[in-house]
Amino acid sequence: MVRWRTLTGLLATALAVVTAGSLTIAAPAAGADNPTPTVVGGTRAAQGEFPFMVRLSMGCGGALYSSRLVLTAAHCVGATGTNTSITATLGTVDLQSSSRITVRSNYVYRAPGYNGSGRDWALIRLATPVTGLSTLKIANTTAYDSGTFTIAGWGAAREGGGQQRYLLKATVPFVSDSTCNSYYGGEIIPAQEICAGYAAGGVDTCQGDSGGPMFRRDASNAWVQVGIVSWGNGCARPNYPGVYTQVSYFASSIASAAASLGG
Repeated sequence: MVRWRTLTGLLATALAVVTAGSLTIAAPAAGADNPTPTVVGGTRAAQGEFPFMVRLSMGCGGALYSSRLVLTAAHCVGATGTNTSITATLGTVDLQSSSRITVRSNYVYRAPGYNGSGRDWALIRLATPVTGLSTLKIANTTAYDSGTFTIAGWGAAREGGGQQRYLLKATVPFVSDSTCNSYYGGEIIPAQEICAGYAAGGVDTCQGDSGGPMFRRDASNAWVQVGIVSWGNGCARPNYPGVYTQVSYFASSIASAAASLGG
């Protein structure tokens, strides 16, 4: 079982960060679990299509929750507290773009009680607010926890692959808790996790996409986040859909934490 969608080989211990137009190697954030799931079977996203997408320097994704907060996965970060080691890249689909925005972190809030099973969400506070980019609201009811979802990320385009330069996107259908649990032998936590993918495989998040959003349109045709890339068995394998943190279950906790962080 490949639980977290993490990079393998060299990048599992020294994760790739694209800076100054070249690929460099940077140490992971202190205390992080060295995670990261890109999108398998995806196509390139257009510039400005998903302005809330964030790339994090430890090799994870995230979504802009507010001008100063990024919502990501708990397994992407260390313990709650001051953290100035993370760089967020925003405002571009091309990680080497000269117009990309980069902002350092100053604090991390990891879900209370996180122990590697469930509760896979965290907030990263940026040192300075980001202006001019749309944020991604979170689902606070289960009304949108079904249907067809959009996934996006800079992770591997195939199982065992490396980080991508350009943001990729794809769509995946909802998979019921009972069906997903039958595939995963009862490992799914139904209240806290939501599954999406095709029985035949072929489309999925993958290594380098951890912490990124799964989202869909709401009744007003606005994007709403329903999931956070969490884990899975490999990438895009038949009968192994992606497993995502179910945002609606944690919506009030996320909002409370965001308020405490001034965001």
